[in-house]
Amino acid sequence: MQTYDLIIIGAGPIGLACGIEAQKAGLRYLIIEKGCLVNSLYHYPYNMTFFSTSDRLEIGNVPFISNSPKPTRSEALEYYRRVCSSWKLPVNLYEEVTVLTKNQKGEFDITTSKNKYSSKAVVLSLGFYDLPFLLNVPGEDLPKVKHYYDEPHPYFAQKIIVVGAANSAVDVALETWRKGAEVTMVVREPALRESVKYWVKPDIENRIKEGSIKAYFNAEIKSISETSVCITTPDGEKILENDFVLAMTGYQPPFDFMNRCGIQFLNDDFHTPVYNEKTMETNVPNLYLAGVVCGGLKTNKWFIENSRIHAEVILHDIKTKRPG
Repeated sequence: MQTYDLIIIGAGPIGLACGIEAQKAGLRYLIIEKGCLVNSLYHYPYNMTFFSTSDRLEIGNVPFISNSPKPTRSEALEYYRRVCSSWKLPVNLYEEVTVLTKNQKGEFDITTSKNKYSSKAVVLSLGFYDLPFLLNVPGEDLPKVKHYYDEPHPYFAQKIIVVGAANSAVDVALETWRKGAEVTMVVREPALRESVKYWVKPDIENRIKEGSIKAYFNAEIKSISETSVCITTPDGEKILENDFVLAMTGYQPPFDFMNRCGIQFLNDDFHTPVYNEKTMETNVPNLYLAGVVCGGLKTNKWFIENSRIHAEVILHDIKTKRPG
């Protein structure tokens, strides 16, 4: 069994930032990731542009130069590959952590899909993009139903339903409509979210107003068939002819895994994990949280630019606990 001072679970930008701080501190550390490098970013839509400017996505004092102030997905992937190579970060990719427990010495025993490790401390820098919120309706398992969106081309000349009221749903509706899809939005709320990007909101509202994009508000999908979708609306049920359903309903952190690690949660609407905001340490000694996972279901609370500081906070706490 290989032994470390620190194991970081998750090779997203914040996990990489934790690795950089561990390297600065002279710790023996390892980053373990169940997918590819910055796995969540990789699964973003191909044409996605970040909200943040490139300088606010930088880690490890590696400059992030992009063609525009707000970088694209492909530019971000290139940047974080360069960060990993520049710092020579030890990253085990495509290796899923399945068990994390404390042993009699108070250290962590970690079992993965490929190996076993022991570590004095662990950082969970977990994303949430792997676990979509399901519609939980008949027919959701049909191939026509997608919980991820990559590009508009497959939906040309197709009747698609976009489910959701936030940025992802709005972006998908506009992009697919502009590439020739017949788009209908099904929105559970009475209106689109106020959090929709201010430069996009007038566009989608005008497309709905002019009828280019159909929208049903206070509506939900009841069932899905091969050729249609049944929705409930304030005016009763409606059957809509349909080729694809793009369910942009959001994603959630891996709560089951966190529960198995012994992490406690607040009794709030967001299932927020318990941690010390000054150190990022959870109720489990020497088990830390970093990045978006700190917000529980409030997945828009923490993002790259405002959680980069977690790496420094965590490593400062780990260093203060080291003997001597």
